[in-house]
Amino acid sequence: MAFKLKGKPKVYVTRLVPQPGIDILEKECELTFWKSDEAIPQEELLKNVRGVDGLFCMLTDQIDKHVLDAAGPQLQVVATMSVGFEHIDVAECEKRNIVVANTPNVSTDSVAELTVALLLLTSRRLLEGVTAVKNGEWGAWKPMWLLGTEMTQRTVGILGLGRIGYGVARRLRPFGVRKILYHDVVSVSYASDVGAEFVTFEELIKESDFICICCNLTAQTRHKFNKDTFKKMKKSAILVNSGRGGVVHHDDLYNALVNGDIAAAGLDVTEPEPLPASHPLISLSNCIVLPHMGSNTWESRNSMSTTAAKNILAVFHKEKPMGEVHVK
Repeated sequence: MAFKLKGKPKVYVTRLVPQPGIDILEKECELTFWKSDEAIPQEELLKNVRGVDGLFCMLTDQIDKHVLDAAGPQLQVVATMSVGFEHIDVAECEKRNIVVANTPNVSTDSVAELTVALLLLTSRRLLEGVTAVKNGEWGAWKPMWLLGTEMTQRTVGILGLGRIGYGVARRLRPFGVRKILYHDVVSVSYASDVGAEFVTFEELIKESDFICICCNLTAQTRHKFNKDTFKKMKKSAILVNSGRGGVVHHDDLYNALVNGDIAAAGLDVTEPEPLPASHPLISLSNCIVLPHMGSNTWESRNSMSTTAAKNILAVFHKEKPMGEVHVK
């Protein structure tokens, strides 16, 4: 069913995005852009959204009451090119009958792949090796130099066995891990497909050699990994976070790494983002921090762009968008 508006609906895109989504929207909409790979300043966003029917935004854009007021009462949809939607005042949108949609499930494989890569990078101390070569520190063979940890016959713990957590578990099985444990709000039937065993959080942190955080940030998971948690983990344990930065208390993590409460950590998500270069975690050789690269593949970003565009058109067509979200 075609949408019925006077002329083409106006859509504002807050960043340069992959072309597949643009191609979809251009057929039916009048598009304007913030033509940069950098985040749009809030004052520019407020100026540029005036009179638009749809807003194609990013995780870095604060879509609050002021932006909605600036856009005007004709705004029908806010579609974010991200899974997270914490940057959108969903309650305010619902008051105004504005549909909010995200891009769920499109980056599952890319984030799962990166989680495994970060685990290997951290456990095998690969970045330290690269740095040593660049700094001219690679000398004669040494039997005790840059020794890492193998995954074979180790216990892997996963916090959050959703699509990404499941993808991580599936990819780790061929490494010969001894056991995969997981903790979530409830046990899930598909865990048996990868031989994952549901345990309490206490069991997860005490028994795991490697822990992968793959959960969302909620009131229950905020700072779940803190000084008390680190004290209960194995001193040889390695922590990897590709979920949300706020699940880990960063100051407590720094102290745990310095004091030897755990062996190492790899972070693709932090709190805040970006993490300042002066943050003490950056200085540690046993902590690898990536700039939130989980979905950084052409396949994933093209799919995210396409989904966001389709969500906008779905609302204009009076259909339900794939990623519609509501106040929890």
